[in-house]
Amino acid sequence: MKTYVLDTNVLLHDPQAIFRFEENDVVLPLTVVEEIDRFKKEQSETGRNARQVSRIIDGFRSQGKLLEGVKLEGGGLFRIAIYRAEAMQLLPPELQVDVGDNRILAVAKELVDAGDSTVILVTMDINLRIKADTIGLYAEEYESDKVLIDDLYSGTSELQVSQEEVDQFYEKGELELVGDFIANQGVTLVDMTNPSHSAIGRYDSLHQKLRPLLRAPKDGIWGIHPRNREQQFAIDLLLNDDIRVVSLVGKAGTGKTLLAIAAGLLKTADESVYSRLLVSRPVFPMGRDLGFLPGDIEEKLAPWMQPIFDNVELLLSTVEEGGKRKRGYRELIDLGLMEIEPLTYIRGRSIPRQYLIVDEAQNLTPHEIKTIITRAGEGTKIVLTGDPYQIDNPYIDSSSNGLTYAVERLKGQDISGHMTLTKGERSPLAELAANLL
Repeated sequence: MKTYVLDTNVLLHDPQAIFRFEENDVVLPLTVVEEIDRFKKEQSETGRNARQVSRIIDGFRSQGKLLEGVKLEGGGLFRIAIYRAEAMQLLPPELQVDVGDNRILAVAKELVDAGDSTVILVTMDINLRIKADTIGLYAEEYESDKVLIDDLYSGTSELQVSQEEVDQFYEKGELELVGDFIANQGVTLVDMTNPSHSAIGRYDSLHQKLRPLLRAPKDGIWGIHPRNREQQFAIDLLLNDDIRVVSLVGKAGTGKTLLAIAAGLLKTADESVYSRLLVSRPVFPMGRDLGFLPGDIEEKLAPWMQPIFDNVELLLSTVEEGGKRKRGYRELIDLGLMEIEPLTYIRGRSIPRQYLIVDEAQNLTPHEIKTIITRAGEGTKIVLTGDPYQIDNPYIDSSSNGLTYAVERLKGQDISGHMTLTKGERSPLAELAANLL
């Protein structure tokens, strides 16, 4: 039996964290309840999580006294612990300042001295874990929904085959594959006798066969041509209407956002498969009030959405045959073919038959990603793009963000696909900076 003491940030990240410690006891310092109360009025996802935590704790009151402990479904007890000023003396002089983190440490230290069970402090705060370790407390990072970035599914695999099998794939347009492959995985066939003789395709899990990739039109996707193998795999996923959720992960300059917007424009403006291209990105933090900025919602969003406009302008800068310039993004918006919208207002909506691109998805929590994907109506395709190494949200990291969570949870589903883009194509300078700086 163990006793887990939870920090505030754990509950703000996952309101259900109280129930995730199996048969062990969960202790919440009263200081944490006070800190939760400060967030409950926010209209952000953090505020919603704070309100949900308060409702959960309030529901426990009908089952017993919170100070004595309430039985959890897993078999352990949940209780609230009151901070005592005397417990502060258990800490080193440097930590005897009366602040929230030190109160939580004092409560945990007092539980350790009581000696009833192994006490573990659970927090997403790196410095608090360091302090806990310094005074002899066990401390752990909250691991639920975590995906180690080094173990993240890449979306590709390579298979050594005979020359005959490579030739067969080119001739018949398919090849039976036996092995541990994942639905919609990009597979490279390499001739074991001649490595330069190879082929690429996408794995069809339903028929257990490798299929040829969907190719970009001869003149490109709005002038954009794939420059490497991973981009070819990505284009196949973006253009396949049977794949409803696509995630593209990569460092700056790998082309993930540009490819997604180009494919979205092709599918909406040219082929009319979808009624509209809807592009959004977190106005960090998600849900922050935009009313302090002047102008209408489009003007308020302009500073945040400028990277999207830059990509669209790059696509529109190409010239069609005959020297006619493609329509401007303002015309696309006026015609209703494209819309730029904040994620702030997506809750409660249903989005049918649209090509939805969520850029910078690494700044979203797993719950926010779930909220977005569950808005998808009939015929809608969702593309998530982002770089897990560039996170601005202080409540998540490269392992606990919604983008990597979605990649792992949706892996293997017939209607989802993923690709990790590794080679920068923006410019030699951008590639050098991404690798060295």
